[in-house]
Amino acid sequence: MSAESSAEPSKAQPFSLAAPPPGFIDDPYPFYATLRRQDPVHALAPDTVLLTRYDDVLAVYRSAHASSDKQREFASKLGAPSPLYTHHTTSLVFNDPPLHTRVRRILMGALNQRAIARMEAGVVALVDGLLDRLADEAAPDLIEHFAAQIPVDVIGNLLAVPASDRAPLRGWSLAILSALEPAPGPDVLARGNAAVSDFLHFLRALVAERRRRPGDPDADVLTRLLRGDDQGQLSEDELLHNCIFLLNAGHETTTNLIGNGLHALLRHPGELQRLQQQPDLLGSAVEELLRFESPLQLNNRLSTAPIALADRTLPAGLFITLAIGAANRDPAVFAQPDRLDIARRPNPHLAFGQAAHACSGMNVARLEARVAIGRLLARHPRIAPAGAPERDRRVRFRGLRHLPVVL
Repeated sequence: MSAESSAEPSKAQPFSLAAPPPGFIDDPYPFYATLRRQDPVHALAPDTVLLTRYDDVLAVYRSAHASSDKQREFASKLGAPSPLYTHHTTSLVFNDPPLHTRVRRILMGALNQRAIARMEAGVVALVDGLLDRLADEAAPDLIEHFAAQIPVDVIGNLLAVPASDRAPLRGWSLAILSALEPAPGPDVLARGNAAVSDFLHFLRALVAERRRRPGDPDADVLTRLLRGDDQGQLSEDELLHNCIFLLNAGHETTTNLIGNGLHALLRHPGELQRLQQQPDLLGSAVEELLRFESPLQLNNRLSTAPIALADRTLPAGLFITLAIGAANRDPAVFAQPDRLDIARRPNPHLAFGQAAHACSGMNVARLEARVAIGRLLARHPRIAPAGAPERDRRVRFRGLRHLPVVL
């Protein structure tokens, strides 16, 4: 049954992301469908709304009056000053121009298309090595042994982090990003603050060494970031916090993209077989997997002036939560939105955001997903589930902790 036609609570019943209803984390889409039909601009608090329609989410993404600056919101949520507050209000994603424009220009210059093209051979070698080891595992887990390993090593290679020093990176990333949940508890905040402090200590030593011994600027993104561009350089704090941002954003979303994508294909064996028979569909398959199970389910903005939606206007000073996962299942835009169709076209999903804040690493994530999914399915055409997967219990990020399979 389509989520659009399933029976769910009426809008008269409360809905909260801080305390989501039973079943929401396992399958949020029926709840999103009900909100989209009955309460598409849903009040989460007196000064906060949740948008679930595609056109509304897109309108806010494109509005000049939708701010990404989180200083006001994070001061109370994360505590100001705190390591988490300083990190998240310095990184690219939670800032507005002119800081956002300057930092994004330097990061995108370092992660240009030539740099991404040069990465492909290394990603292929990395994935093939992981597949070799996966075949030797007694109980293969597509998250622990595969999806979670790829982005850490890809970003580690981009920044030339010694392989022997990469072990703590994933744990730091998970701790820092978990603090972005709608209602992080004190233990989550404590782990996140410790992770930021440890990560900064690690990066200071790495950056100091790279200043002494610059790498090949054609291969080493960190060396290019240190140099800046012809319009300027990043400050030391901007550099350190945006190196953390690169790892965190690349790790979380790419792990979830690969893991969610493989899980979706295993649950839809017809589409899995279709992709194996038509590997030229791999590019459109990755786009559909991004739409179908968006790795980042929620995003946030603050209105600095009234923002017009299709049937109402949002006032200034409103915190706006954008339900990306809901927008990407909106039947007004996507025919049969709850159907996985690896050849879907057009597919204007919002998984990477839109406009000036579109994900700066989207093409790196796409490359990693194409290589990982394509080579896994080619190597193991009879792959099948081996028991129930374990879902991550966060609401902002949608992913799996474990995905056991037989090869």
